[in-house]
Amino acid sequence: MSAFAFEPNAQCIAPAARQILLADPGFGRVFTDHMAMIRFTQGRGWHDAKITARAPIPMDPATAVLHYAQEIFEGMKAYRHPDGSTALFRPEANARRFNRSAARLAMPALPEDLFVGSVEALIKADSNWMPSVDGASIYIRPFMFASEVFLGVKPSAEYLYLVIASPAGNYWKGGARAISIWVSDHYTRAAPGGTGAAKCGGNYAASLPAQAEATAQGCDQVVFLDAVERRFVEELGGMNVFFAFDDGSITTPPISGTILEGITRDSLMTLARDEGLAVREEPYSIEQWRADSQSGKLREAFACGTAAVVTSIGEVRSASGSFTIGAGGPGQITERLRDRLTAIQRGTHADPHNWVHRIA
Repeated sequence: MSAFAFEPNAQCIAPAARQILLADPGFGRVFTDHMAMIRFTQGRGWHDAKITARAPIPMDPATAVLHYAQEIFEGMKAYRHPDGSTALFRPEANARRFNRSAARLAMPALPEDLFVGSVEALIKADSNWMPSVDGASIYIRPFMFASEVFLGVKPSAEYLYLVIASPAGNYWKGGARAISIWVSDHYTRAAPGGTGAAKCGGNYAASLPAQAEATAQGCDQVVFLDAVERRFVEELGGMNVFFAFDDGSITTPPISGTILEGITRDSLMTLARDEGLAVREEPYSIEQWRADSQSGKLREAFACGTAAVVTSIGEVRSASGSFTIGAGGPGQITERLRDRLTAIQRGTHADPHNWVHRIA
């Protein structure tokens, strides 16, 4: 496929208005002027790649995604480096995960070079949307959905792939802090053989009642237990989870088909091993979490993901009571790993693993 055609937005946000928006963009509410688009048609494959004006998508009421939820997405960020360049963080890993999600939802694979190229082309077109506030970035959302107009239950014959971008400030208002989480003992996020390892909208929709329950209990996030024994910690509503112990080791639940293979998760395990920490991937029960917190064996717990990066967990609440982890605030290992990761992402620290992908 040739390079992306460029159709400039004739109604771009005026520079003065853009600067007002960028002063406090928040997360996921402000969007750039353009989007990437590629179409897929059975028998023809991927075609019509372009960067075009961000605009509503005309959709027939019988469009397949509205009825059978064939949809996947990714989340990643672009960063401004001290030398003025713009860079992505491990975009090839996002491309590979995107295709694993596609396979689970019976959708066509998107060539990795097209995935990365679409993100590069969009960020180059909208580079003036990079916020200048400390800790800011451009959040990037590639997604694909079934676009065939047909009500039969089958994989769609047509798909639309899009990338939109949103300037972003800090995910948590007030900056880094320790969050509280609610243990869901009624809802589960995923079961063996399900779509837990796929980044599809249905997984997040199913988590919303549990998140609402957490909010009603005064908690920031919900944590899910496994669907079989209802004992083992799996992940938060939108983040993987780690546990740091008094012997300097860290543990995270193993990838087993029910947990999303987080790119931030994988990066943190690598950085922890670089520092000489023992890293284990093994089941960890909610009973053990409580006992280790109360005995002092567990010193820290933290969640991680693209949007929030790394976030300390200070308190765990459930129907059977609550407990505090360490002193209830950010821990030393958590902060050290977060600082190391964000320094690599933002170009202020050496990148020994060649994770940074410069685009402009």
